[in-house]
Amino acid sequence: MTTTAFSSEVESTPPAPPRPSPLRARFLPADPTPAWIAWLGAVLVAAFAGALRFVGFGEPPRIYFDETYYAKDAYGLLNYGYEHETVEEPVDADALLQDGATADIFTGGGDFIVHPPVGKWMIALGDLLWGALPFGESMTPEAWRFASVLAGIASVLILVRVATRMTRSVLLGCTAGVILALDGLHFTLSRVAMLDIFLTLWILAGFACLVIDRDKTRERLVRLAEAGVDAASVGWLGMRWWRLAAGLCFGLAVGTKWSALFFIAAFGLLTVAWDYGARSSAGQKRPGLRWLGFDAIPAFVQTVMVAGIVYLVSWSGWLFTRGGYNRDYADGLAPDFLPGFLAAPVEALLSLWNYHTRMMGFHENLSSDHTYISQPWEWIIMRMPVMFHYNGEAVGCPSGDCVTSIVSIGTPVVWWLSILALTVLVGWWVTFRDWRAGAVLLGVAAGWLPWFAFPDRPMFLFYALPMLPFLVLAIVLMLGLVMGAGEESPRFSPYLRALGGIVFGVVMLLIIAHFAYLYPVLAAYPLDQEMWDERLWFRVWIYGRDALA
Repeated sequence: MTTTAFSSEVESTPPAPPRPSPLRARFLPADPTPAWIAWLGAVLVAAFAGALRFVGFGEPPRIYFDETYYAKDAYGLLNYGYEHETVEEPVDADALLQDGATADIFTGGGDFIVHPPVGKWMIALGDLLWGALPFGESMTPEAWRFASVLAGIASVLILVRVATRMTRSVLLGCTAGVILALDGLHFTLSRVAMLDIFLTLWILAGFACLVIDRDKTRERLVRLAEAGVDAASVGWLGMRWWRLAAGLCFGLAVGTKWSALFFIAAFGLLTVAWDYGARSSAGQKRPGLRWLGFDAIPAFVQTVMVAGIVYLVSWSGWLFTRGGYNRDYADGLAPDFLPGFLAAPVEALLSLWNYHTRMMGFHENLSSDHTYISQPWEWIIMRMPVMFHYNGEAVGCPSGDCVTSIVSIGTPVVWWLSILALTVLVGWWVTFRDWRAGAVLLGVAAGWLPWFAFPDRPMFLFYALPMLPFLVLAIVLMLGLVMGAGEESPRFSPYLRALGGIVFGVVMLLIIAHFAYLYPVLAAYPLDQEMWDERLWFRVWIYGRDALA
């Protein structure tokens, strides 16, 4: 009876959950469960960002700021496959475009452009998509801004997923998306037909692919070890599809703006550093040879070379037509020893190379006395925003003294808080070598530090947009540290966690309140002149460098 009772008691006790292997516990922290909650949170945050961006995105109902270049270039790509010259004064091509008289805007031939075509192709596809919707109409302000809105929403969605994967926290992941959605710089550039939002999207997407690749690589190492394979002897880790996807995204980023090259260099080094760290942590002694042959060289092919191929393909509209600017430069210059069927492709590539030298010459010799030019050190403190649009004779205010504007300024609370967050991350990385802190700091460095090497080049605040997602990640990681997210250490007592929760709540309330306060000056909302002045705290925010004279 005693034995039977004992046996019955043992059988009724649920078995303890199996402990993960030491390698799995070190390489693969537990994901949030169930997974659908994380995806639901990401979709809801992206929908929130979309609602903010779609409301009134047709205002002002005309071309403004640099839309004068990109809206017309996109329409030229749709019609010719390359950017086409448009009529000039006394005819107003902008007015013709927004009035729908599109047949009359083109003249001459191919137009000289200074940025690759991917971003403009995306604007053009937005024109087509918006025109295909039951309530849409091609070649209206909504049409040429539609792709920017979609890119802004997609970047919020991707950031939520990246932050969730990096922190293993649905709360912190959604927090990252909300902060990005409520940043004024991201908001304004998601509602204008310019290139920077597409550049940011593809850079962030490429980084996300590399983070997933990092997890997948470690998962393969863990599975091999759990299957009885000696982790210290593992060589080939299989096809790295996510790293190939990163190369595709980086190629599209460079095809939008050349400044993406800084990120490719930084993240290319980062992904191979992660591989080296994984092999060392798995117990491989002197892993350099395996790392070089199985990781570093393939990584170069999968990121840099794939990006180069994608970049070249992005010029297909120019390569496979004859009317583009400089397209016939190398006609007849193909070497005589080439077979006839290769002469035309070689001449096209030589013409493209010469075109690129001209583009580079433009950037090297660019000068401007624009009112809103800023230096890189001014970006993070929000010293010099850009007035995209201003109408001092608007209607819709009770006082009659009505203003509408689009001031492209980051939500200052976000950017100012990011300075503290970056300082915390530097200390965190130096002390613990945490990979997340290192990756975020590298992303900020790639989007910011290279610009200091060009002090004489005209630069604007919106050049900083690609580093914004990494500033947001820095804030989120800092908030995670404050709240002790994921920590079981006794030093994170319930009282400290409660205090961290209070700090988290205060930070989020400040961000929400500041964005709401700035919203009218960001979204061309009619506002009394006095109220408009109150929201722009410094004269330089209104008058730019003219205020410093």
